[in-house]
Amino acid sequence: MKYITTVHLVTHPLLACFLSLVAGLHPSQLNGSEPDFREFESIFDGKTLQGWEATPPGSDGAWQVANGIITGTGGKTRGYLTYADNKNIANLELKFSYRFPGKGNSGVSIRAIPDPTKTRGFQSYHADLGHLGIGKQVLGAWDFHTPGRTEHRCFRGDRLVIDVNDRPQISVIKNGLQSEDIRRGEWNHVHIIARDNHFLLYINGKLASEFTEHLPKEKRLKRGMLQLQLHDPDMVVEFKNIFLKILDEMD
Repeated sequence: MKYITTVHLVTHPLLACFLSLVAGLHPSQLNGSEPDFREFESIFDGKTLQGWEATPPGSDGAWQVANGIITGTGGKTRGYLTYADNKNIANLELKFSYRFPGKGNSGVSIRAIPDPTKTRGFQSYHADLGHLGIGKQVLGAWDFHTPGRTEHRCFRGDRLVIDVNDRPQISVIKNGLQSEDIRRGEWNHVHIIARDNHFLLYINGKLASEFTEHLPKEKRLKRGMLQLQLHDPDMVVEFKNIFLKILDEMD
């Protein structure tokens, strides 16, 4: 059985705050300045990993569920938890909460495909998340897991534009996410938007990083898997309240 929850926009401020506490979401994610939750579906039932699968095979023990939380513990090899109900997503909005009890490096890979070059396990566009203090190249960054093409910088605070010839231009995001906006050891709330060639990463209601790529379509990642990542040995990361809205179609 697939568990589906649709959350509708709430305009009354007191009721919005109440629902934000119930869902574990920042109140700003329920007001008119953020996309609302209509057409979002819960893709984690809060009790099991139904609809998800661990990668590499045999790493199921790295991911546990208790009290409405997915806990991932890093092993000797880099691991992923793949959303298995749909492995061919192009455009999406994703909202979830994460927490690092200690130090760690994690994130979300989108449009992930097996890496034909065998340099990595998967090619993907990767929204990087880590503990407070890990650095802006990880916490709030976009990372290009794209062997065979340039893996550009898009750190926290960067707005990157890649032109048709794969040349980068970086500008500063004004009033974007700062390290003081991150809650150490507590729940932080993420909103990812990927639409065609435009990608945005918000944390706690503030834009962390953004990129647009104008490469020919045959050089882009067009669709693929959604994956949660375990990057480091012995690290621990927690996820809850995972909501997805698929925005396809895209060629």
